Amino acid sequence: MTDNEKFIAAREYCLSTDSGCAGIGTYQEKTLHATLKRFIEPNEDNQEVSIGSFVADIYNENGITEIQTRSFEKLRKKLEYFLQLGKVTVIFPMPSTKWLLWVDEETGEASKQHKSPKKGKPYQAFFELYKIKPLLSHPNLRLRLMMIDIKEYRYLNGWSKDKKKGSTRCERIPVELIEEIHIDSVSDYIKLIPETLPENFSSKNYAKATGLNKKSATTALNVLYNVGVVNRIGRNGDGYIYERQ
Repeated sequence: MTDNEKFIAAREYCLSTDSGCAGIGTYQEKTLHATLKRFIEPNEDNQEVSIGSFVADIYNENGITEIQTRSFEKLRKKLEYFLQLGKVTVIFPMPSTKWLLWVDEETGEASKQHKSPKKGKPYQAFFELYKIKPLLSHPNLRLRLMMIDIKEYRYLNGWSKDKKKGSTRCERIPVELIEEIHIDSVSDYIKLIPETLPENFSSKNYAKATGLNKKSATTALNVLYNVGVVNRIGRNGDGYIYERQ
Protein backbone atom coordinates (compact mmCIF):
# COMPACT_ATOMS: atom_id res chain seq x y z
CA MET A 1 0.00 0.00 0.00
CA THR A 2 1.39 3.41 -0.96
CA ASP A 3 1.56 6.33 1.46
CA ASN A 4 -1.33 8.01 -0.35
CA GLU A 5 -3.44 4.85 -0.12
CA LYS A 6 -2.71 4.68 3.61
CA PHE A 7 -3.60 8.35 3.88
CA ILE A 8 -6.93 7.86 2.12
CA ALA A 9 -7.69 4.83 4.31
CA ALA A 10 -7.02 6.95 7.40
CA ARG A 11 -9.35 9.65 6.08
CA GLU A 12 -12.13 7.16 5.39
CA TYR A 13 -11.80 5.77 8.90
CA CYS A 14 -12.10 9.25 10.39
CA LEU A 15 -15.16 10.01 8.26
CA SER A 16 -16.90 6.75 9.13
CA THR A 17 -19.87 6.57 11.47
CA ASP A 18 -17.92 4.36 13.86
CA SER A 19 -15.35 7.07 14.45
CA GLY A 20 -17.99 9.39 15.87
CA CYS A 21 -18.07 12.00 13.12
CA ALA A 22 -21.55 13.47 12.91
CA GLY A 23 -21.31 15.99 10.10
CA ILE A 24 -19.57 19.07 8.76
CA GLY A 25 -18.60 21.42 11.55
CA THR A 26 -19.71 19.04 14.31
CA TYR A 27 -16.58 16.90 14.76
CA GLN A 28 -15.05 16.71 18.19
CA GLU A 29 -11.73 16.67 16.38
CA LYS A 30 -11.29 18.23 12.97
CA THR A 31 -10.99 15.69 10.17
CA LEU A 32 -7.65 16.88 8.80
CA HIS A 33 -5.98 16.60 12.22
CA ALA A 34 -7.62 13.24 12.94
CA THR A 35 -6.64 11.83 9.55
CA LEU A 36 -3.01 12.82 9.96
CA LYS A 37 -2.88 11.36 13.44
CA ARG A 38 -4.22 8.00 12.26
CA PHE A 39 -2.04 8.02 9.14
CA ILE A 40 1.12 8.53 11.21
CA GLU A 41 0.16 6.30 14.14
CA PRO A 42 -2.83 3.90 13.76
CA ASN A 43 -2.39 2.52 17.29
CA GLU A 44 -4.72 4.63 19.42
CA ASP A 45 -2.81 3.65 22.58
CA ASN A 46 -0.01 5.89 21.29
CA GLN A 47 -2.30 8.86 20.64
CA GLU A 48 -3.14 11.71 23.03
CA VAL A 49 -0.46 10.74 25.55
CA SER A 50 0.08 12.83 28.70
CA ILE A 51 3.70 13.95 29.10
CA GLY A 52 4.31 16.24 32.05
CA SER A 53 1.63 18.93 32.04
CA PHE A 54 1.10 18.58 28.27
CA VAL A 55 -0.59 16.09 25.96
CA ALA A 56 1.28 14.85 22.88
CA ASP A 57 -0.69 14.00 19.75
CA ILE A 58 1.49 10.91 19.31
CA TYR A 59 4.15 9.26 21.47
CA ASN A 60 5.76 6.07 20.19
CA GLU A 61 9.14 4.52 19.36
CA ASN A 62 9.87 7.47 17.06
CA GLY A 63 9.47 9.98 19.87
CA ILE A 64 6.87 12.71 20.18
CA THR A 65 4.84 13.91 17.20
CA GLU A 66 2.77 17.08 17.21
CA ILE A 67 0.33 17.91 14.39
CA GLN A 68 -0.03 21.66 14.02
CA THR A 69 -2.43 22.84 11.33
CA ARG A 70 -1.85 26.55 12.10
CA SER A 71 -0.93 29.07 14.84
CA PHE A 72 2.58 27.88 15.67
CA GLU A 73 2.87 30.49 18.42
CA LYS A 74 0.51 28.28 20.47
CA LEU A 75 2.95 25.38 20.05
CA ARG A 76 6.01 27.16 21.46
CA LYS A 77 5.74 26.36 25.17
CA LYS A 78 4.82 22.74 24.58
CA LEU A 79 7.65 22.37 22.07
CA GLU A 80 10.21 23.93 24.41
CA TYR A 81 9.31 21.30 27.03
CA PHE A 82 9.16 18.33 24.68
CA LEU A 83 12.51 19.12 23.05
CA GLN A 84 14.22 18.67 26.41
CA LEU A 85 13.00 15.05 26.49
CA GLY A 86 14.06 13.75 23.08
CA LYS A 87 13.14 13.67 19.40
CA VAL A 88 10.09 15.72 18.42
CA THR A 89 8.50 15.79 14.97
CA VAL A 90 6.16 18.64 14.02
CA ILE A 91 3.72 17.86 11.23
CA PHE A 92 2.51 20.86 9.25
CA PRO A 93 -0.15 20.17 6.58
CA MET A 94 -0.71 22.74 3.83
CA PRO A 95 -3.17 22.82 0.94
CA SER A 96 -1.67 21.92 -2.43
CA THR A 97 -4.92 22.27 -4.37
CA LYS A 98 -7.98 23.55 -2.51
CA TRP A 99 -11.68 23.31 -3.32
CA LEU A 100 -14.03 25.71 -1.52
CA LEU A 101 -17.57 24.86 -0.45
CA TRP A 102 -19.86 27.40 1.21
CA VAL A 103 -22.16 26.29 4.02
CA ASP A 104 -25.47 27.93 4.95
CA GLU A 105 -25.41 28.23 8.76
CA GLU A 106 -29.18 27.86 9.09
CA THR A 107 -29.76 24.87 6.81
CA GLY A 108 -26.32 23.25 6.90
CA GLU A 109 -26.45 22.88 3.11
CA ALA A 110 -23.17 23.19 1.21
CA SER A 111 -22.66 24.69 -2.22
CA LYS A 112 -20.99 22.94 -5.12
CA GLN A 113 -17.23 22.90 -4.79
CA HIS A 114 -15.16 25.57 -6.51
CA LYS A 115 -11.47 25.05 -7.21
CA SER A 116 -9.26 27.81 -5.85
CA PRO A 117 -6.92 29.28 -8.49
CA LYS A 118 -4.14 29.53 -5.90
CA LYS A 119 -1.67 26.65 -5.81
CA GLY A 120 -0.04 25.88 -2.48
CA LYS A 121 3.72 25.48 -2.13
CA PRO A 122 5.97 24.29 0.72
CA TYR A 123 7.58 27.75 0.93
CA GLN A 124 4.38 29.04 2.52
CA ALA A 125 5.42 27.21 5.70
CA PHE A 126 7.79 30.05 6.62
CA PHE A 127 4.92 32.22 7.87
CA GLU A 128 4.42 29.73 10.71
CA LEU A 129 8.04 28.60 11.10
CA TYR A 130 9.06 32.17 11.87
CA LYS A 131 6.95 31.97 15.05
CA ILE A 132 9.20 29.21 16.45
CA LYS A 133 12.43 30.48 14.86
CA PRO A 134 14.57 30.14 18.03
CA LEU A 135 13.73 26.41 18.18
CA LEU A 136 14.32 25.48 14.54
CA SER A 137 18.01 24.69 15.04
CA HIS A 138 17.41 22.42 18.03
CA PRO A 139 19.00 18.99 17.34
CA ASN A 140 15.89 17.15 18.58
CA LEU A 141 13.48 18.92 16.24
CA ARG A 142 12.19 17.37 13.02
CA LEU A 143 9.71 18.93 10.59
CA ARG A 144 7.43 17.17 8.15
CA LEU A 145 5.78 19.51 5.66
CA MET A 146 2.83 17.78 4.01
CA MET A 147 1.21 19.11 0.84
CA ILE A 148 -2.38 17.86 0.69
CA ASP A 149 -5.32 18.41 -1.64
CA ILE A 150 -8.13 19.68 0.57
CA LYS A 151 -11.84 20.47 0.48
CA GLU A 152 -12.45 23.50 2.67
CA TYR A 153 -15.92 24.24 4.03
CA ARG A 154 -16.65 27.83 5.09
CA TYR A 155 -19.78 29.33 6.62
CA LEU A 156 -21.54 32.08 4.70
CA ASN A 157 -21.25 34.46 7.63
CA GLY A 158 -18.78 37.09 6.45
CA TRP A 159 -19.18 40.85 6.48
CA SER A 160 -19.27 41.38 2.70
CA LYS A 161 -22.44 41.46 0.60
CA ASP A 162 -21.92 37.88 -0.56
CA LYS A 163 -21.01 36.89 3.06
CA LYS A 164 -17.67 35.42 1.94
CA LYS A 165 -15.11 38.00 3.02
CA GLY A 166 -14.31 37.53 6.70
CA SER A 167 -16.14 34.19 6.77
CA THR A 168 -15.46 31.42 9.29
CA ARG A 169 -13.83 28.15 8.26
CA CYS A 170 -15.75 25.22 9.69
CA GLU A 171 -13.97 22.16 8.33
CA ARG A 172 -11.23 20.87 6.05
CA ILE A 173 -11.53 17.42 4.49
CA PRO A 174 -8.28 15.98 3.12
CA VAL A 175 -8.56 14.50 -0.37
CA GLU A 176 -5.11 13.25 -1.31
CA LEU A 177 -1.50 13.33 -0.10
CA ILE A 178 0.60 15.03 -2.77
CA GLU A 179 4.09 15.58 -1.37
CA GLU A 180 6.13 15.44 1.83
CA ILE A 181 9.24 17.43 2.69
CA HIS A 182 11.25 16.06 5.60
CA ILE A 183 13.49 18.43 7.54
CA ASP A 184 15.54 16.14 9.79
CA SER A 185 18.47 18.50 10.39
CA VAL A 186 19.25 22.16 9.75
CA SER A 187 21.07 21.24 6.54
CA ASP A 188 17.77 19.94 5.13
CA TYR A 189 16.41 23.49 4.95
CA ILE A 190 18.34 23.69 1.69
CA LYS A 191 15.32 21.84 0.24
CA LEU A 192 13.42 25.14 0.59
CA ILE A 193 15.85 27.03 -1.62
CA PRO A 194 14.90 26.67 -5.31
CA GLU A 195 17.70 25.39 -7.53
CA THR A 196 16.74 28.01 -10.12
CA LEU A 197 18.09 30.84 -7.95
CA PRO A 198 21.39 32.38 -9.05
CA GLU A 199 24.54 31.97 -6.94
CA ASN A 200 23.90 35.35 -5.28
CA PHE A 201 20.27 36.38 -4.78
CA SER A 202 17.97 38.87 -3.06
CA SER A 203 14.56 38.54 -1.46
CA LYS A 204 13.13 39.77 -4.76
CA ASN A 205 14.82 36.86 -6.57
CA TYR A 206 13.59 34.43 -3.92
CA ALA A 207 10.04 35.78 -4.21
CA LYS A 208 10.04 35.29 -7.98
CA ALA A 209 11.43 31.74 -7.70
CA THR A 210 8.99 30.62 -5.01
CA GLY A 211 5.82 32.53 -5.86
CA LEU A 212 5.83 34.27 -2.48
CA ASN A 213 5.23 37.98 -2.12
CA LYS A 214 8.17 40.20 -1.18
CA LYS A 215 7.31 40.36 2.53
CA SER A 216 6.93 36.59 2.80
CA ALA A 217 10.17 36.05 0.88
CA THR A 218 11.99 38.33 3.33
CA THR A 219 10.56 36.30 6.23
CA ALA A 220 11.63 33.05 4.56
CA LEU A 221 15.20 34.25 4.07
CA ASN A 222 15.29 35.50 7.66
CA VAL A 223 14.50 31.93 8.80
CA LEU A 224 16.97 30.36 6.35
CA TYR A 225 19.68 32.72 7.57
CA ASN A 226 18.82 31.94 11.19
CA VAL A 227 19.27 28.17 10.65
CA GLY A 228 22.49 28.77 8.75
CA VAL A 229 21.81 27.53 5.21
CA VAL A 230 22.30 30.97 3.62
CA ASN A 231 24.84 33.72 4.24
CA ARG A 232 24.38 37.47 3.92
CA ILE A 233 27.17 38.81 1.73
CA GLY A 234 26.07 42.38 1.11
CA ARG A 235 23.15 44.70 0.42
CA ASN A 236 21.49 46.46 -2.48
CA GLY A 237 18.31 48.47 -2.98
CA ASP A 238 16.20 45.35 -2.32
CA GLY A 239 17.89 44.57 0.99
CA TYR A 240 20.38 41.79 1.77
CA ILE A 241 22.19 39.75 -0.88
CA TYR A 242 22.41 36.05 -0.01
CA GLU A 243 24.37 33.01 -1.05
CA ARG A 244 23.86 29.35 -0.17
CA GLN A 245 25.97 28.12 2.72
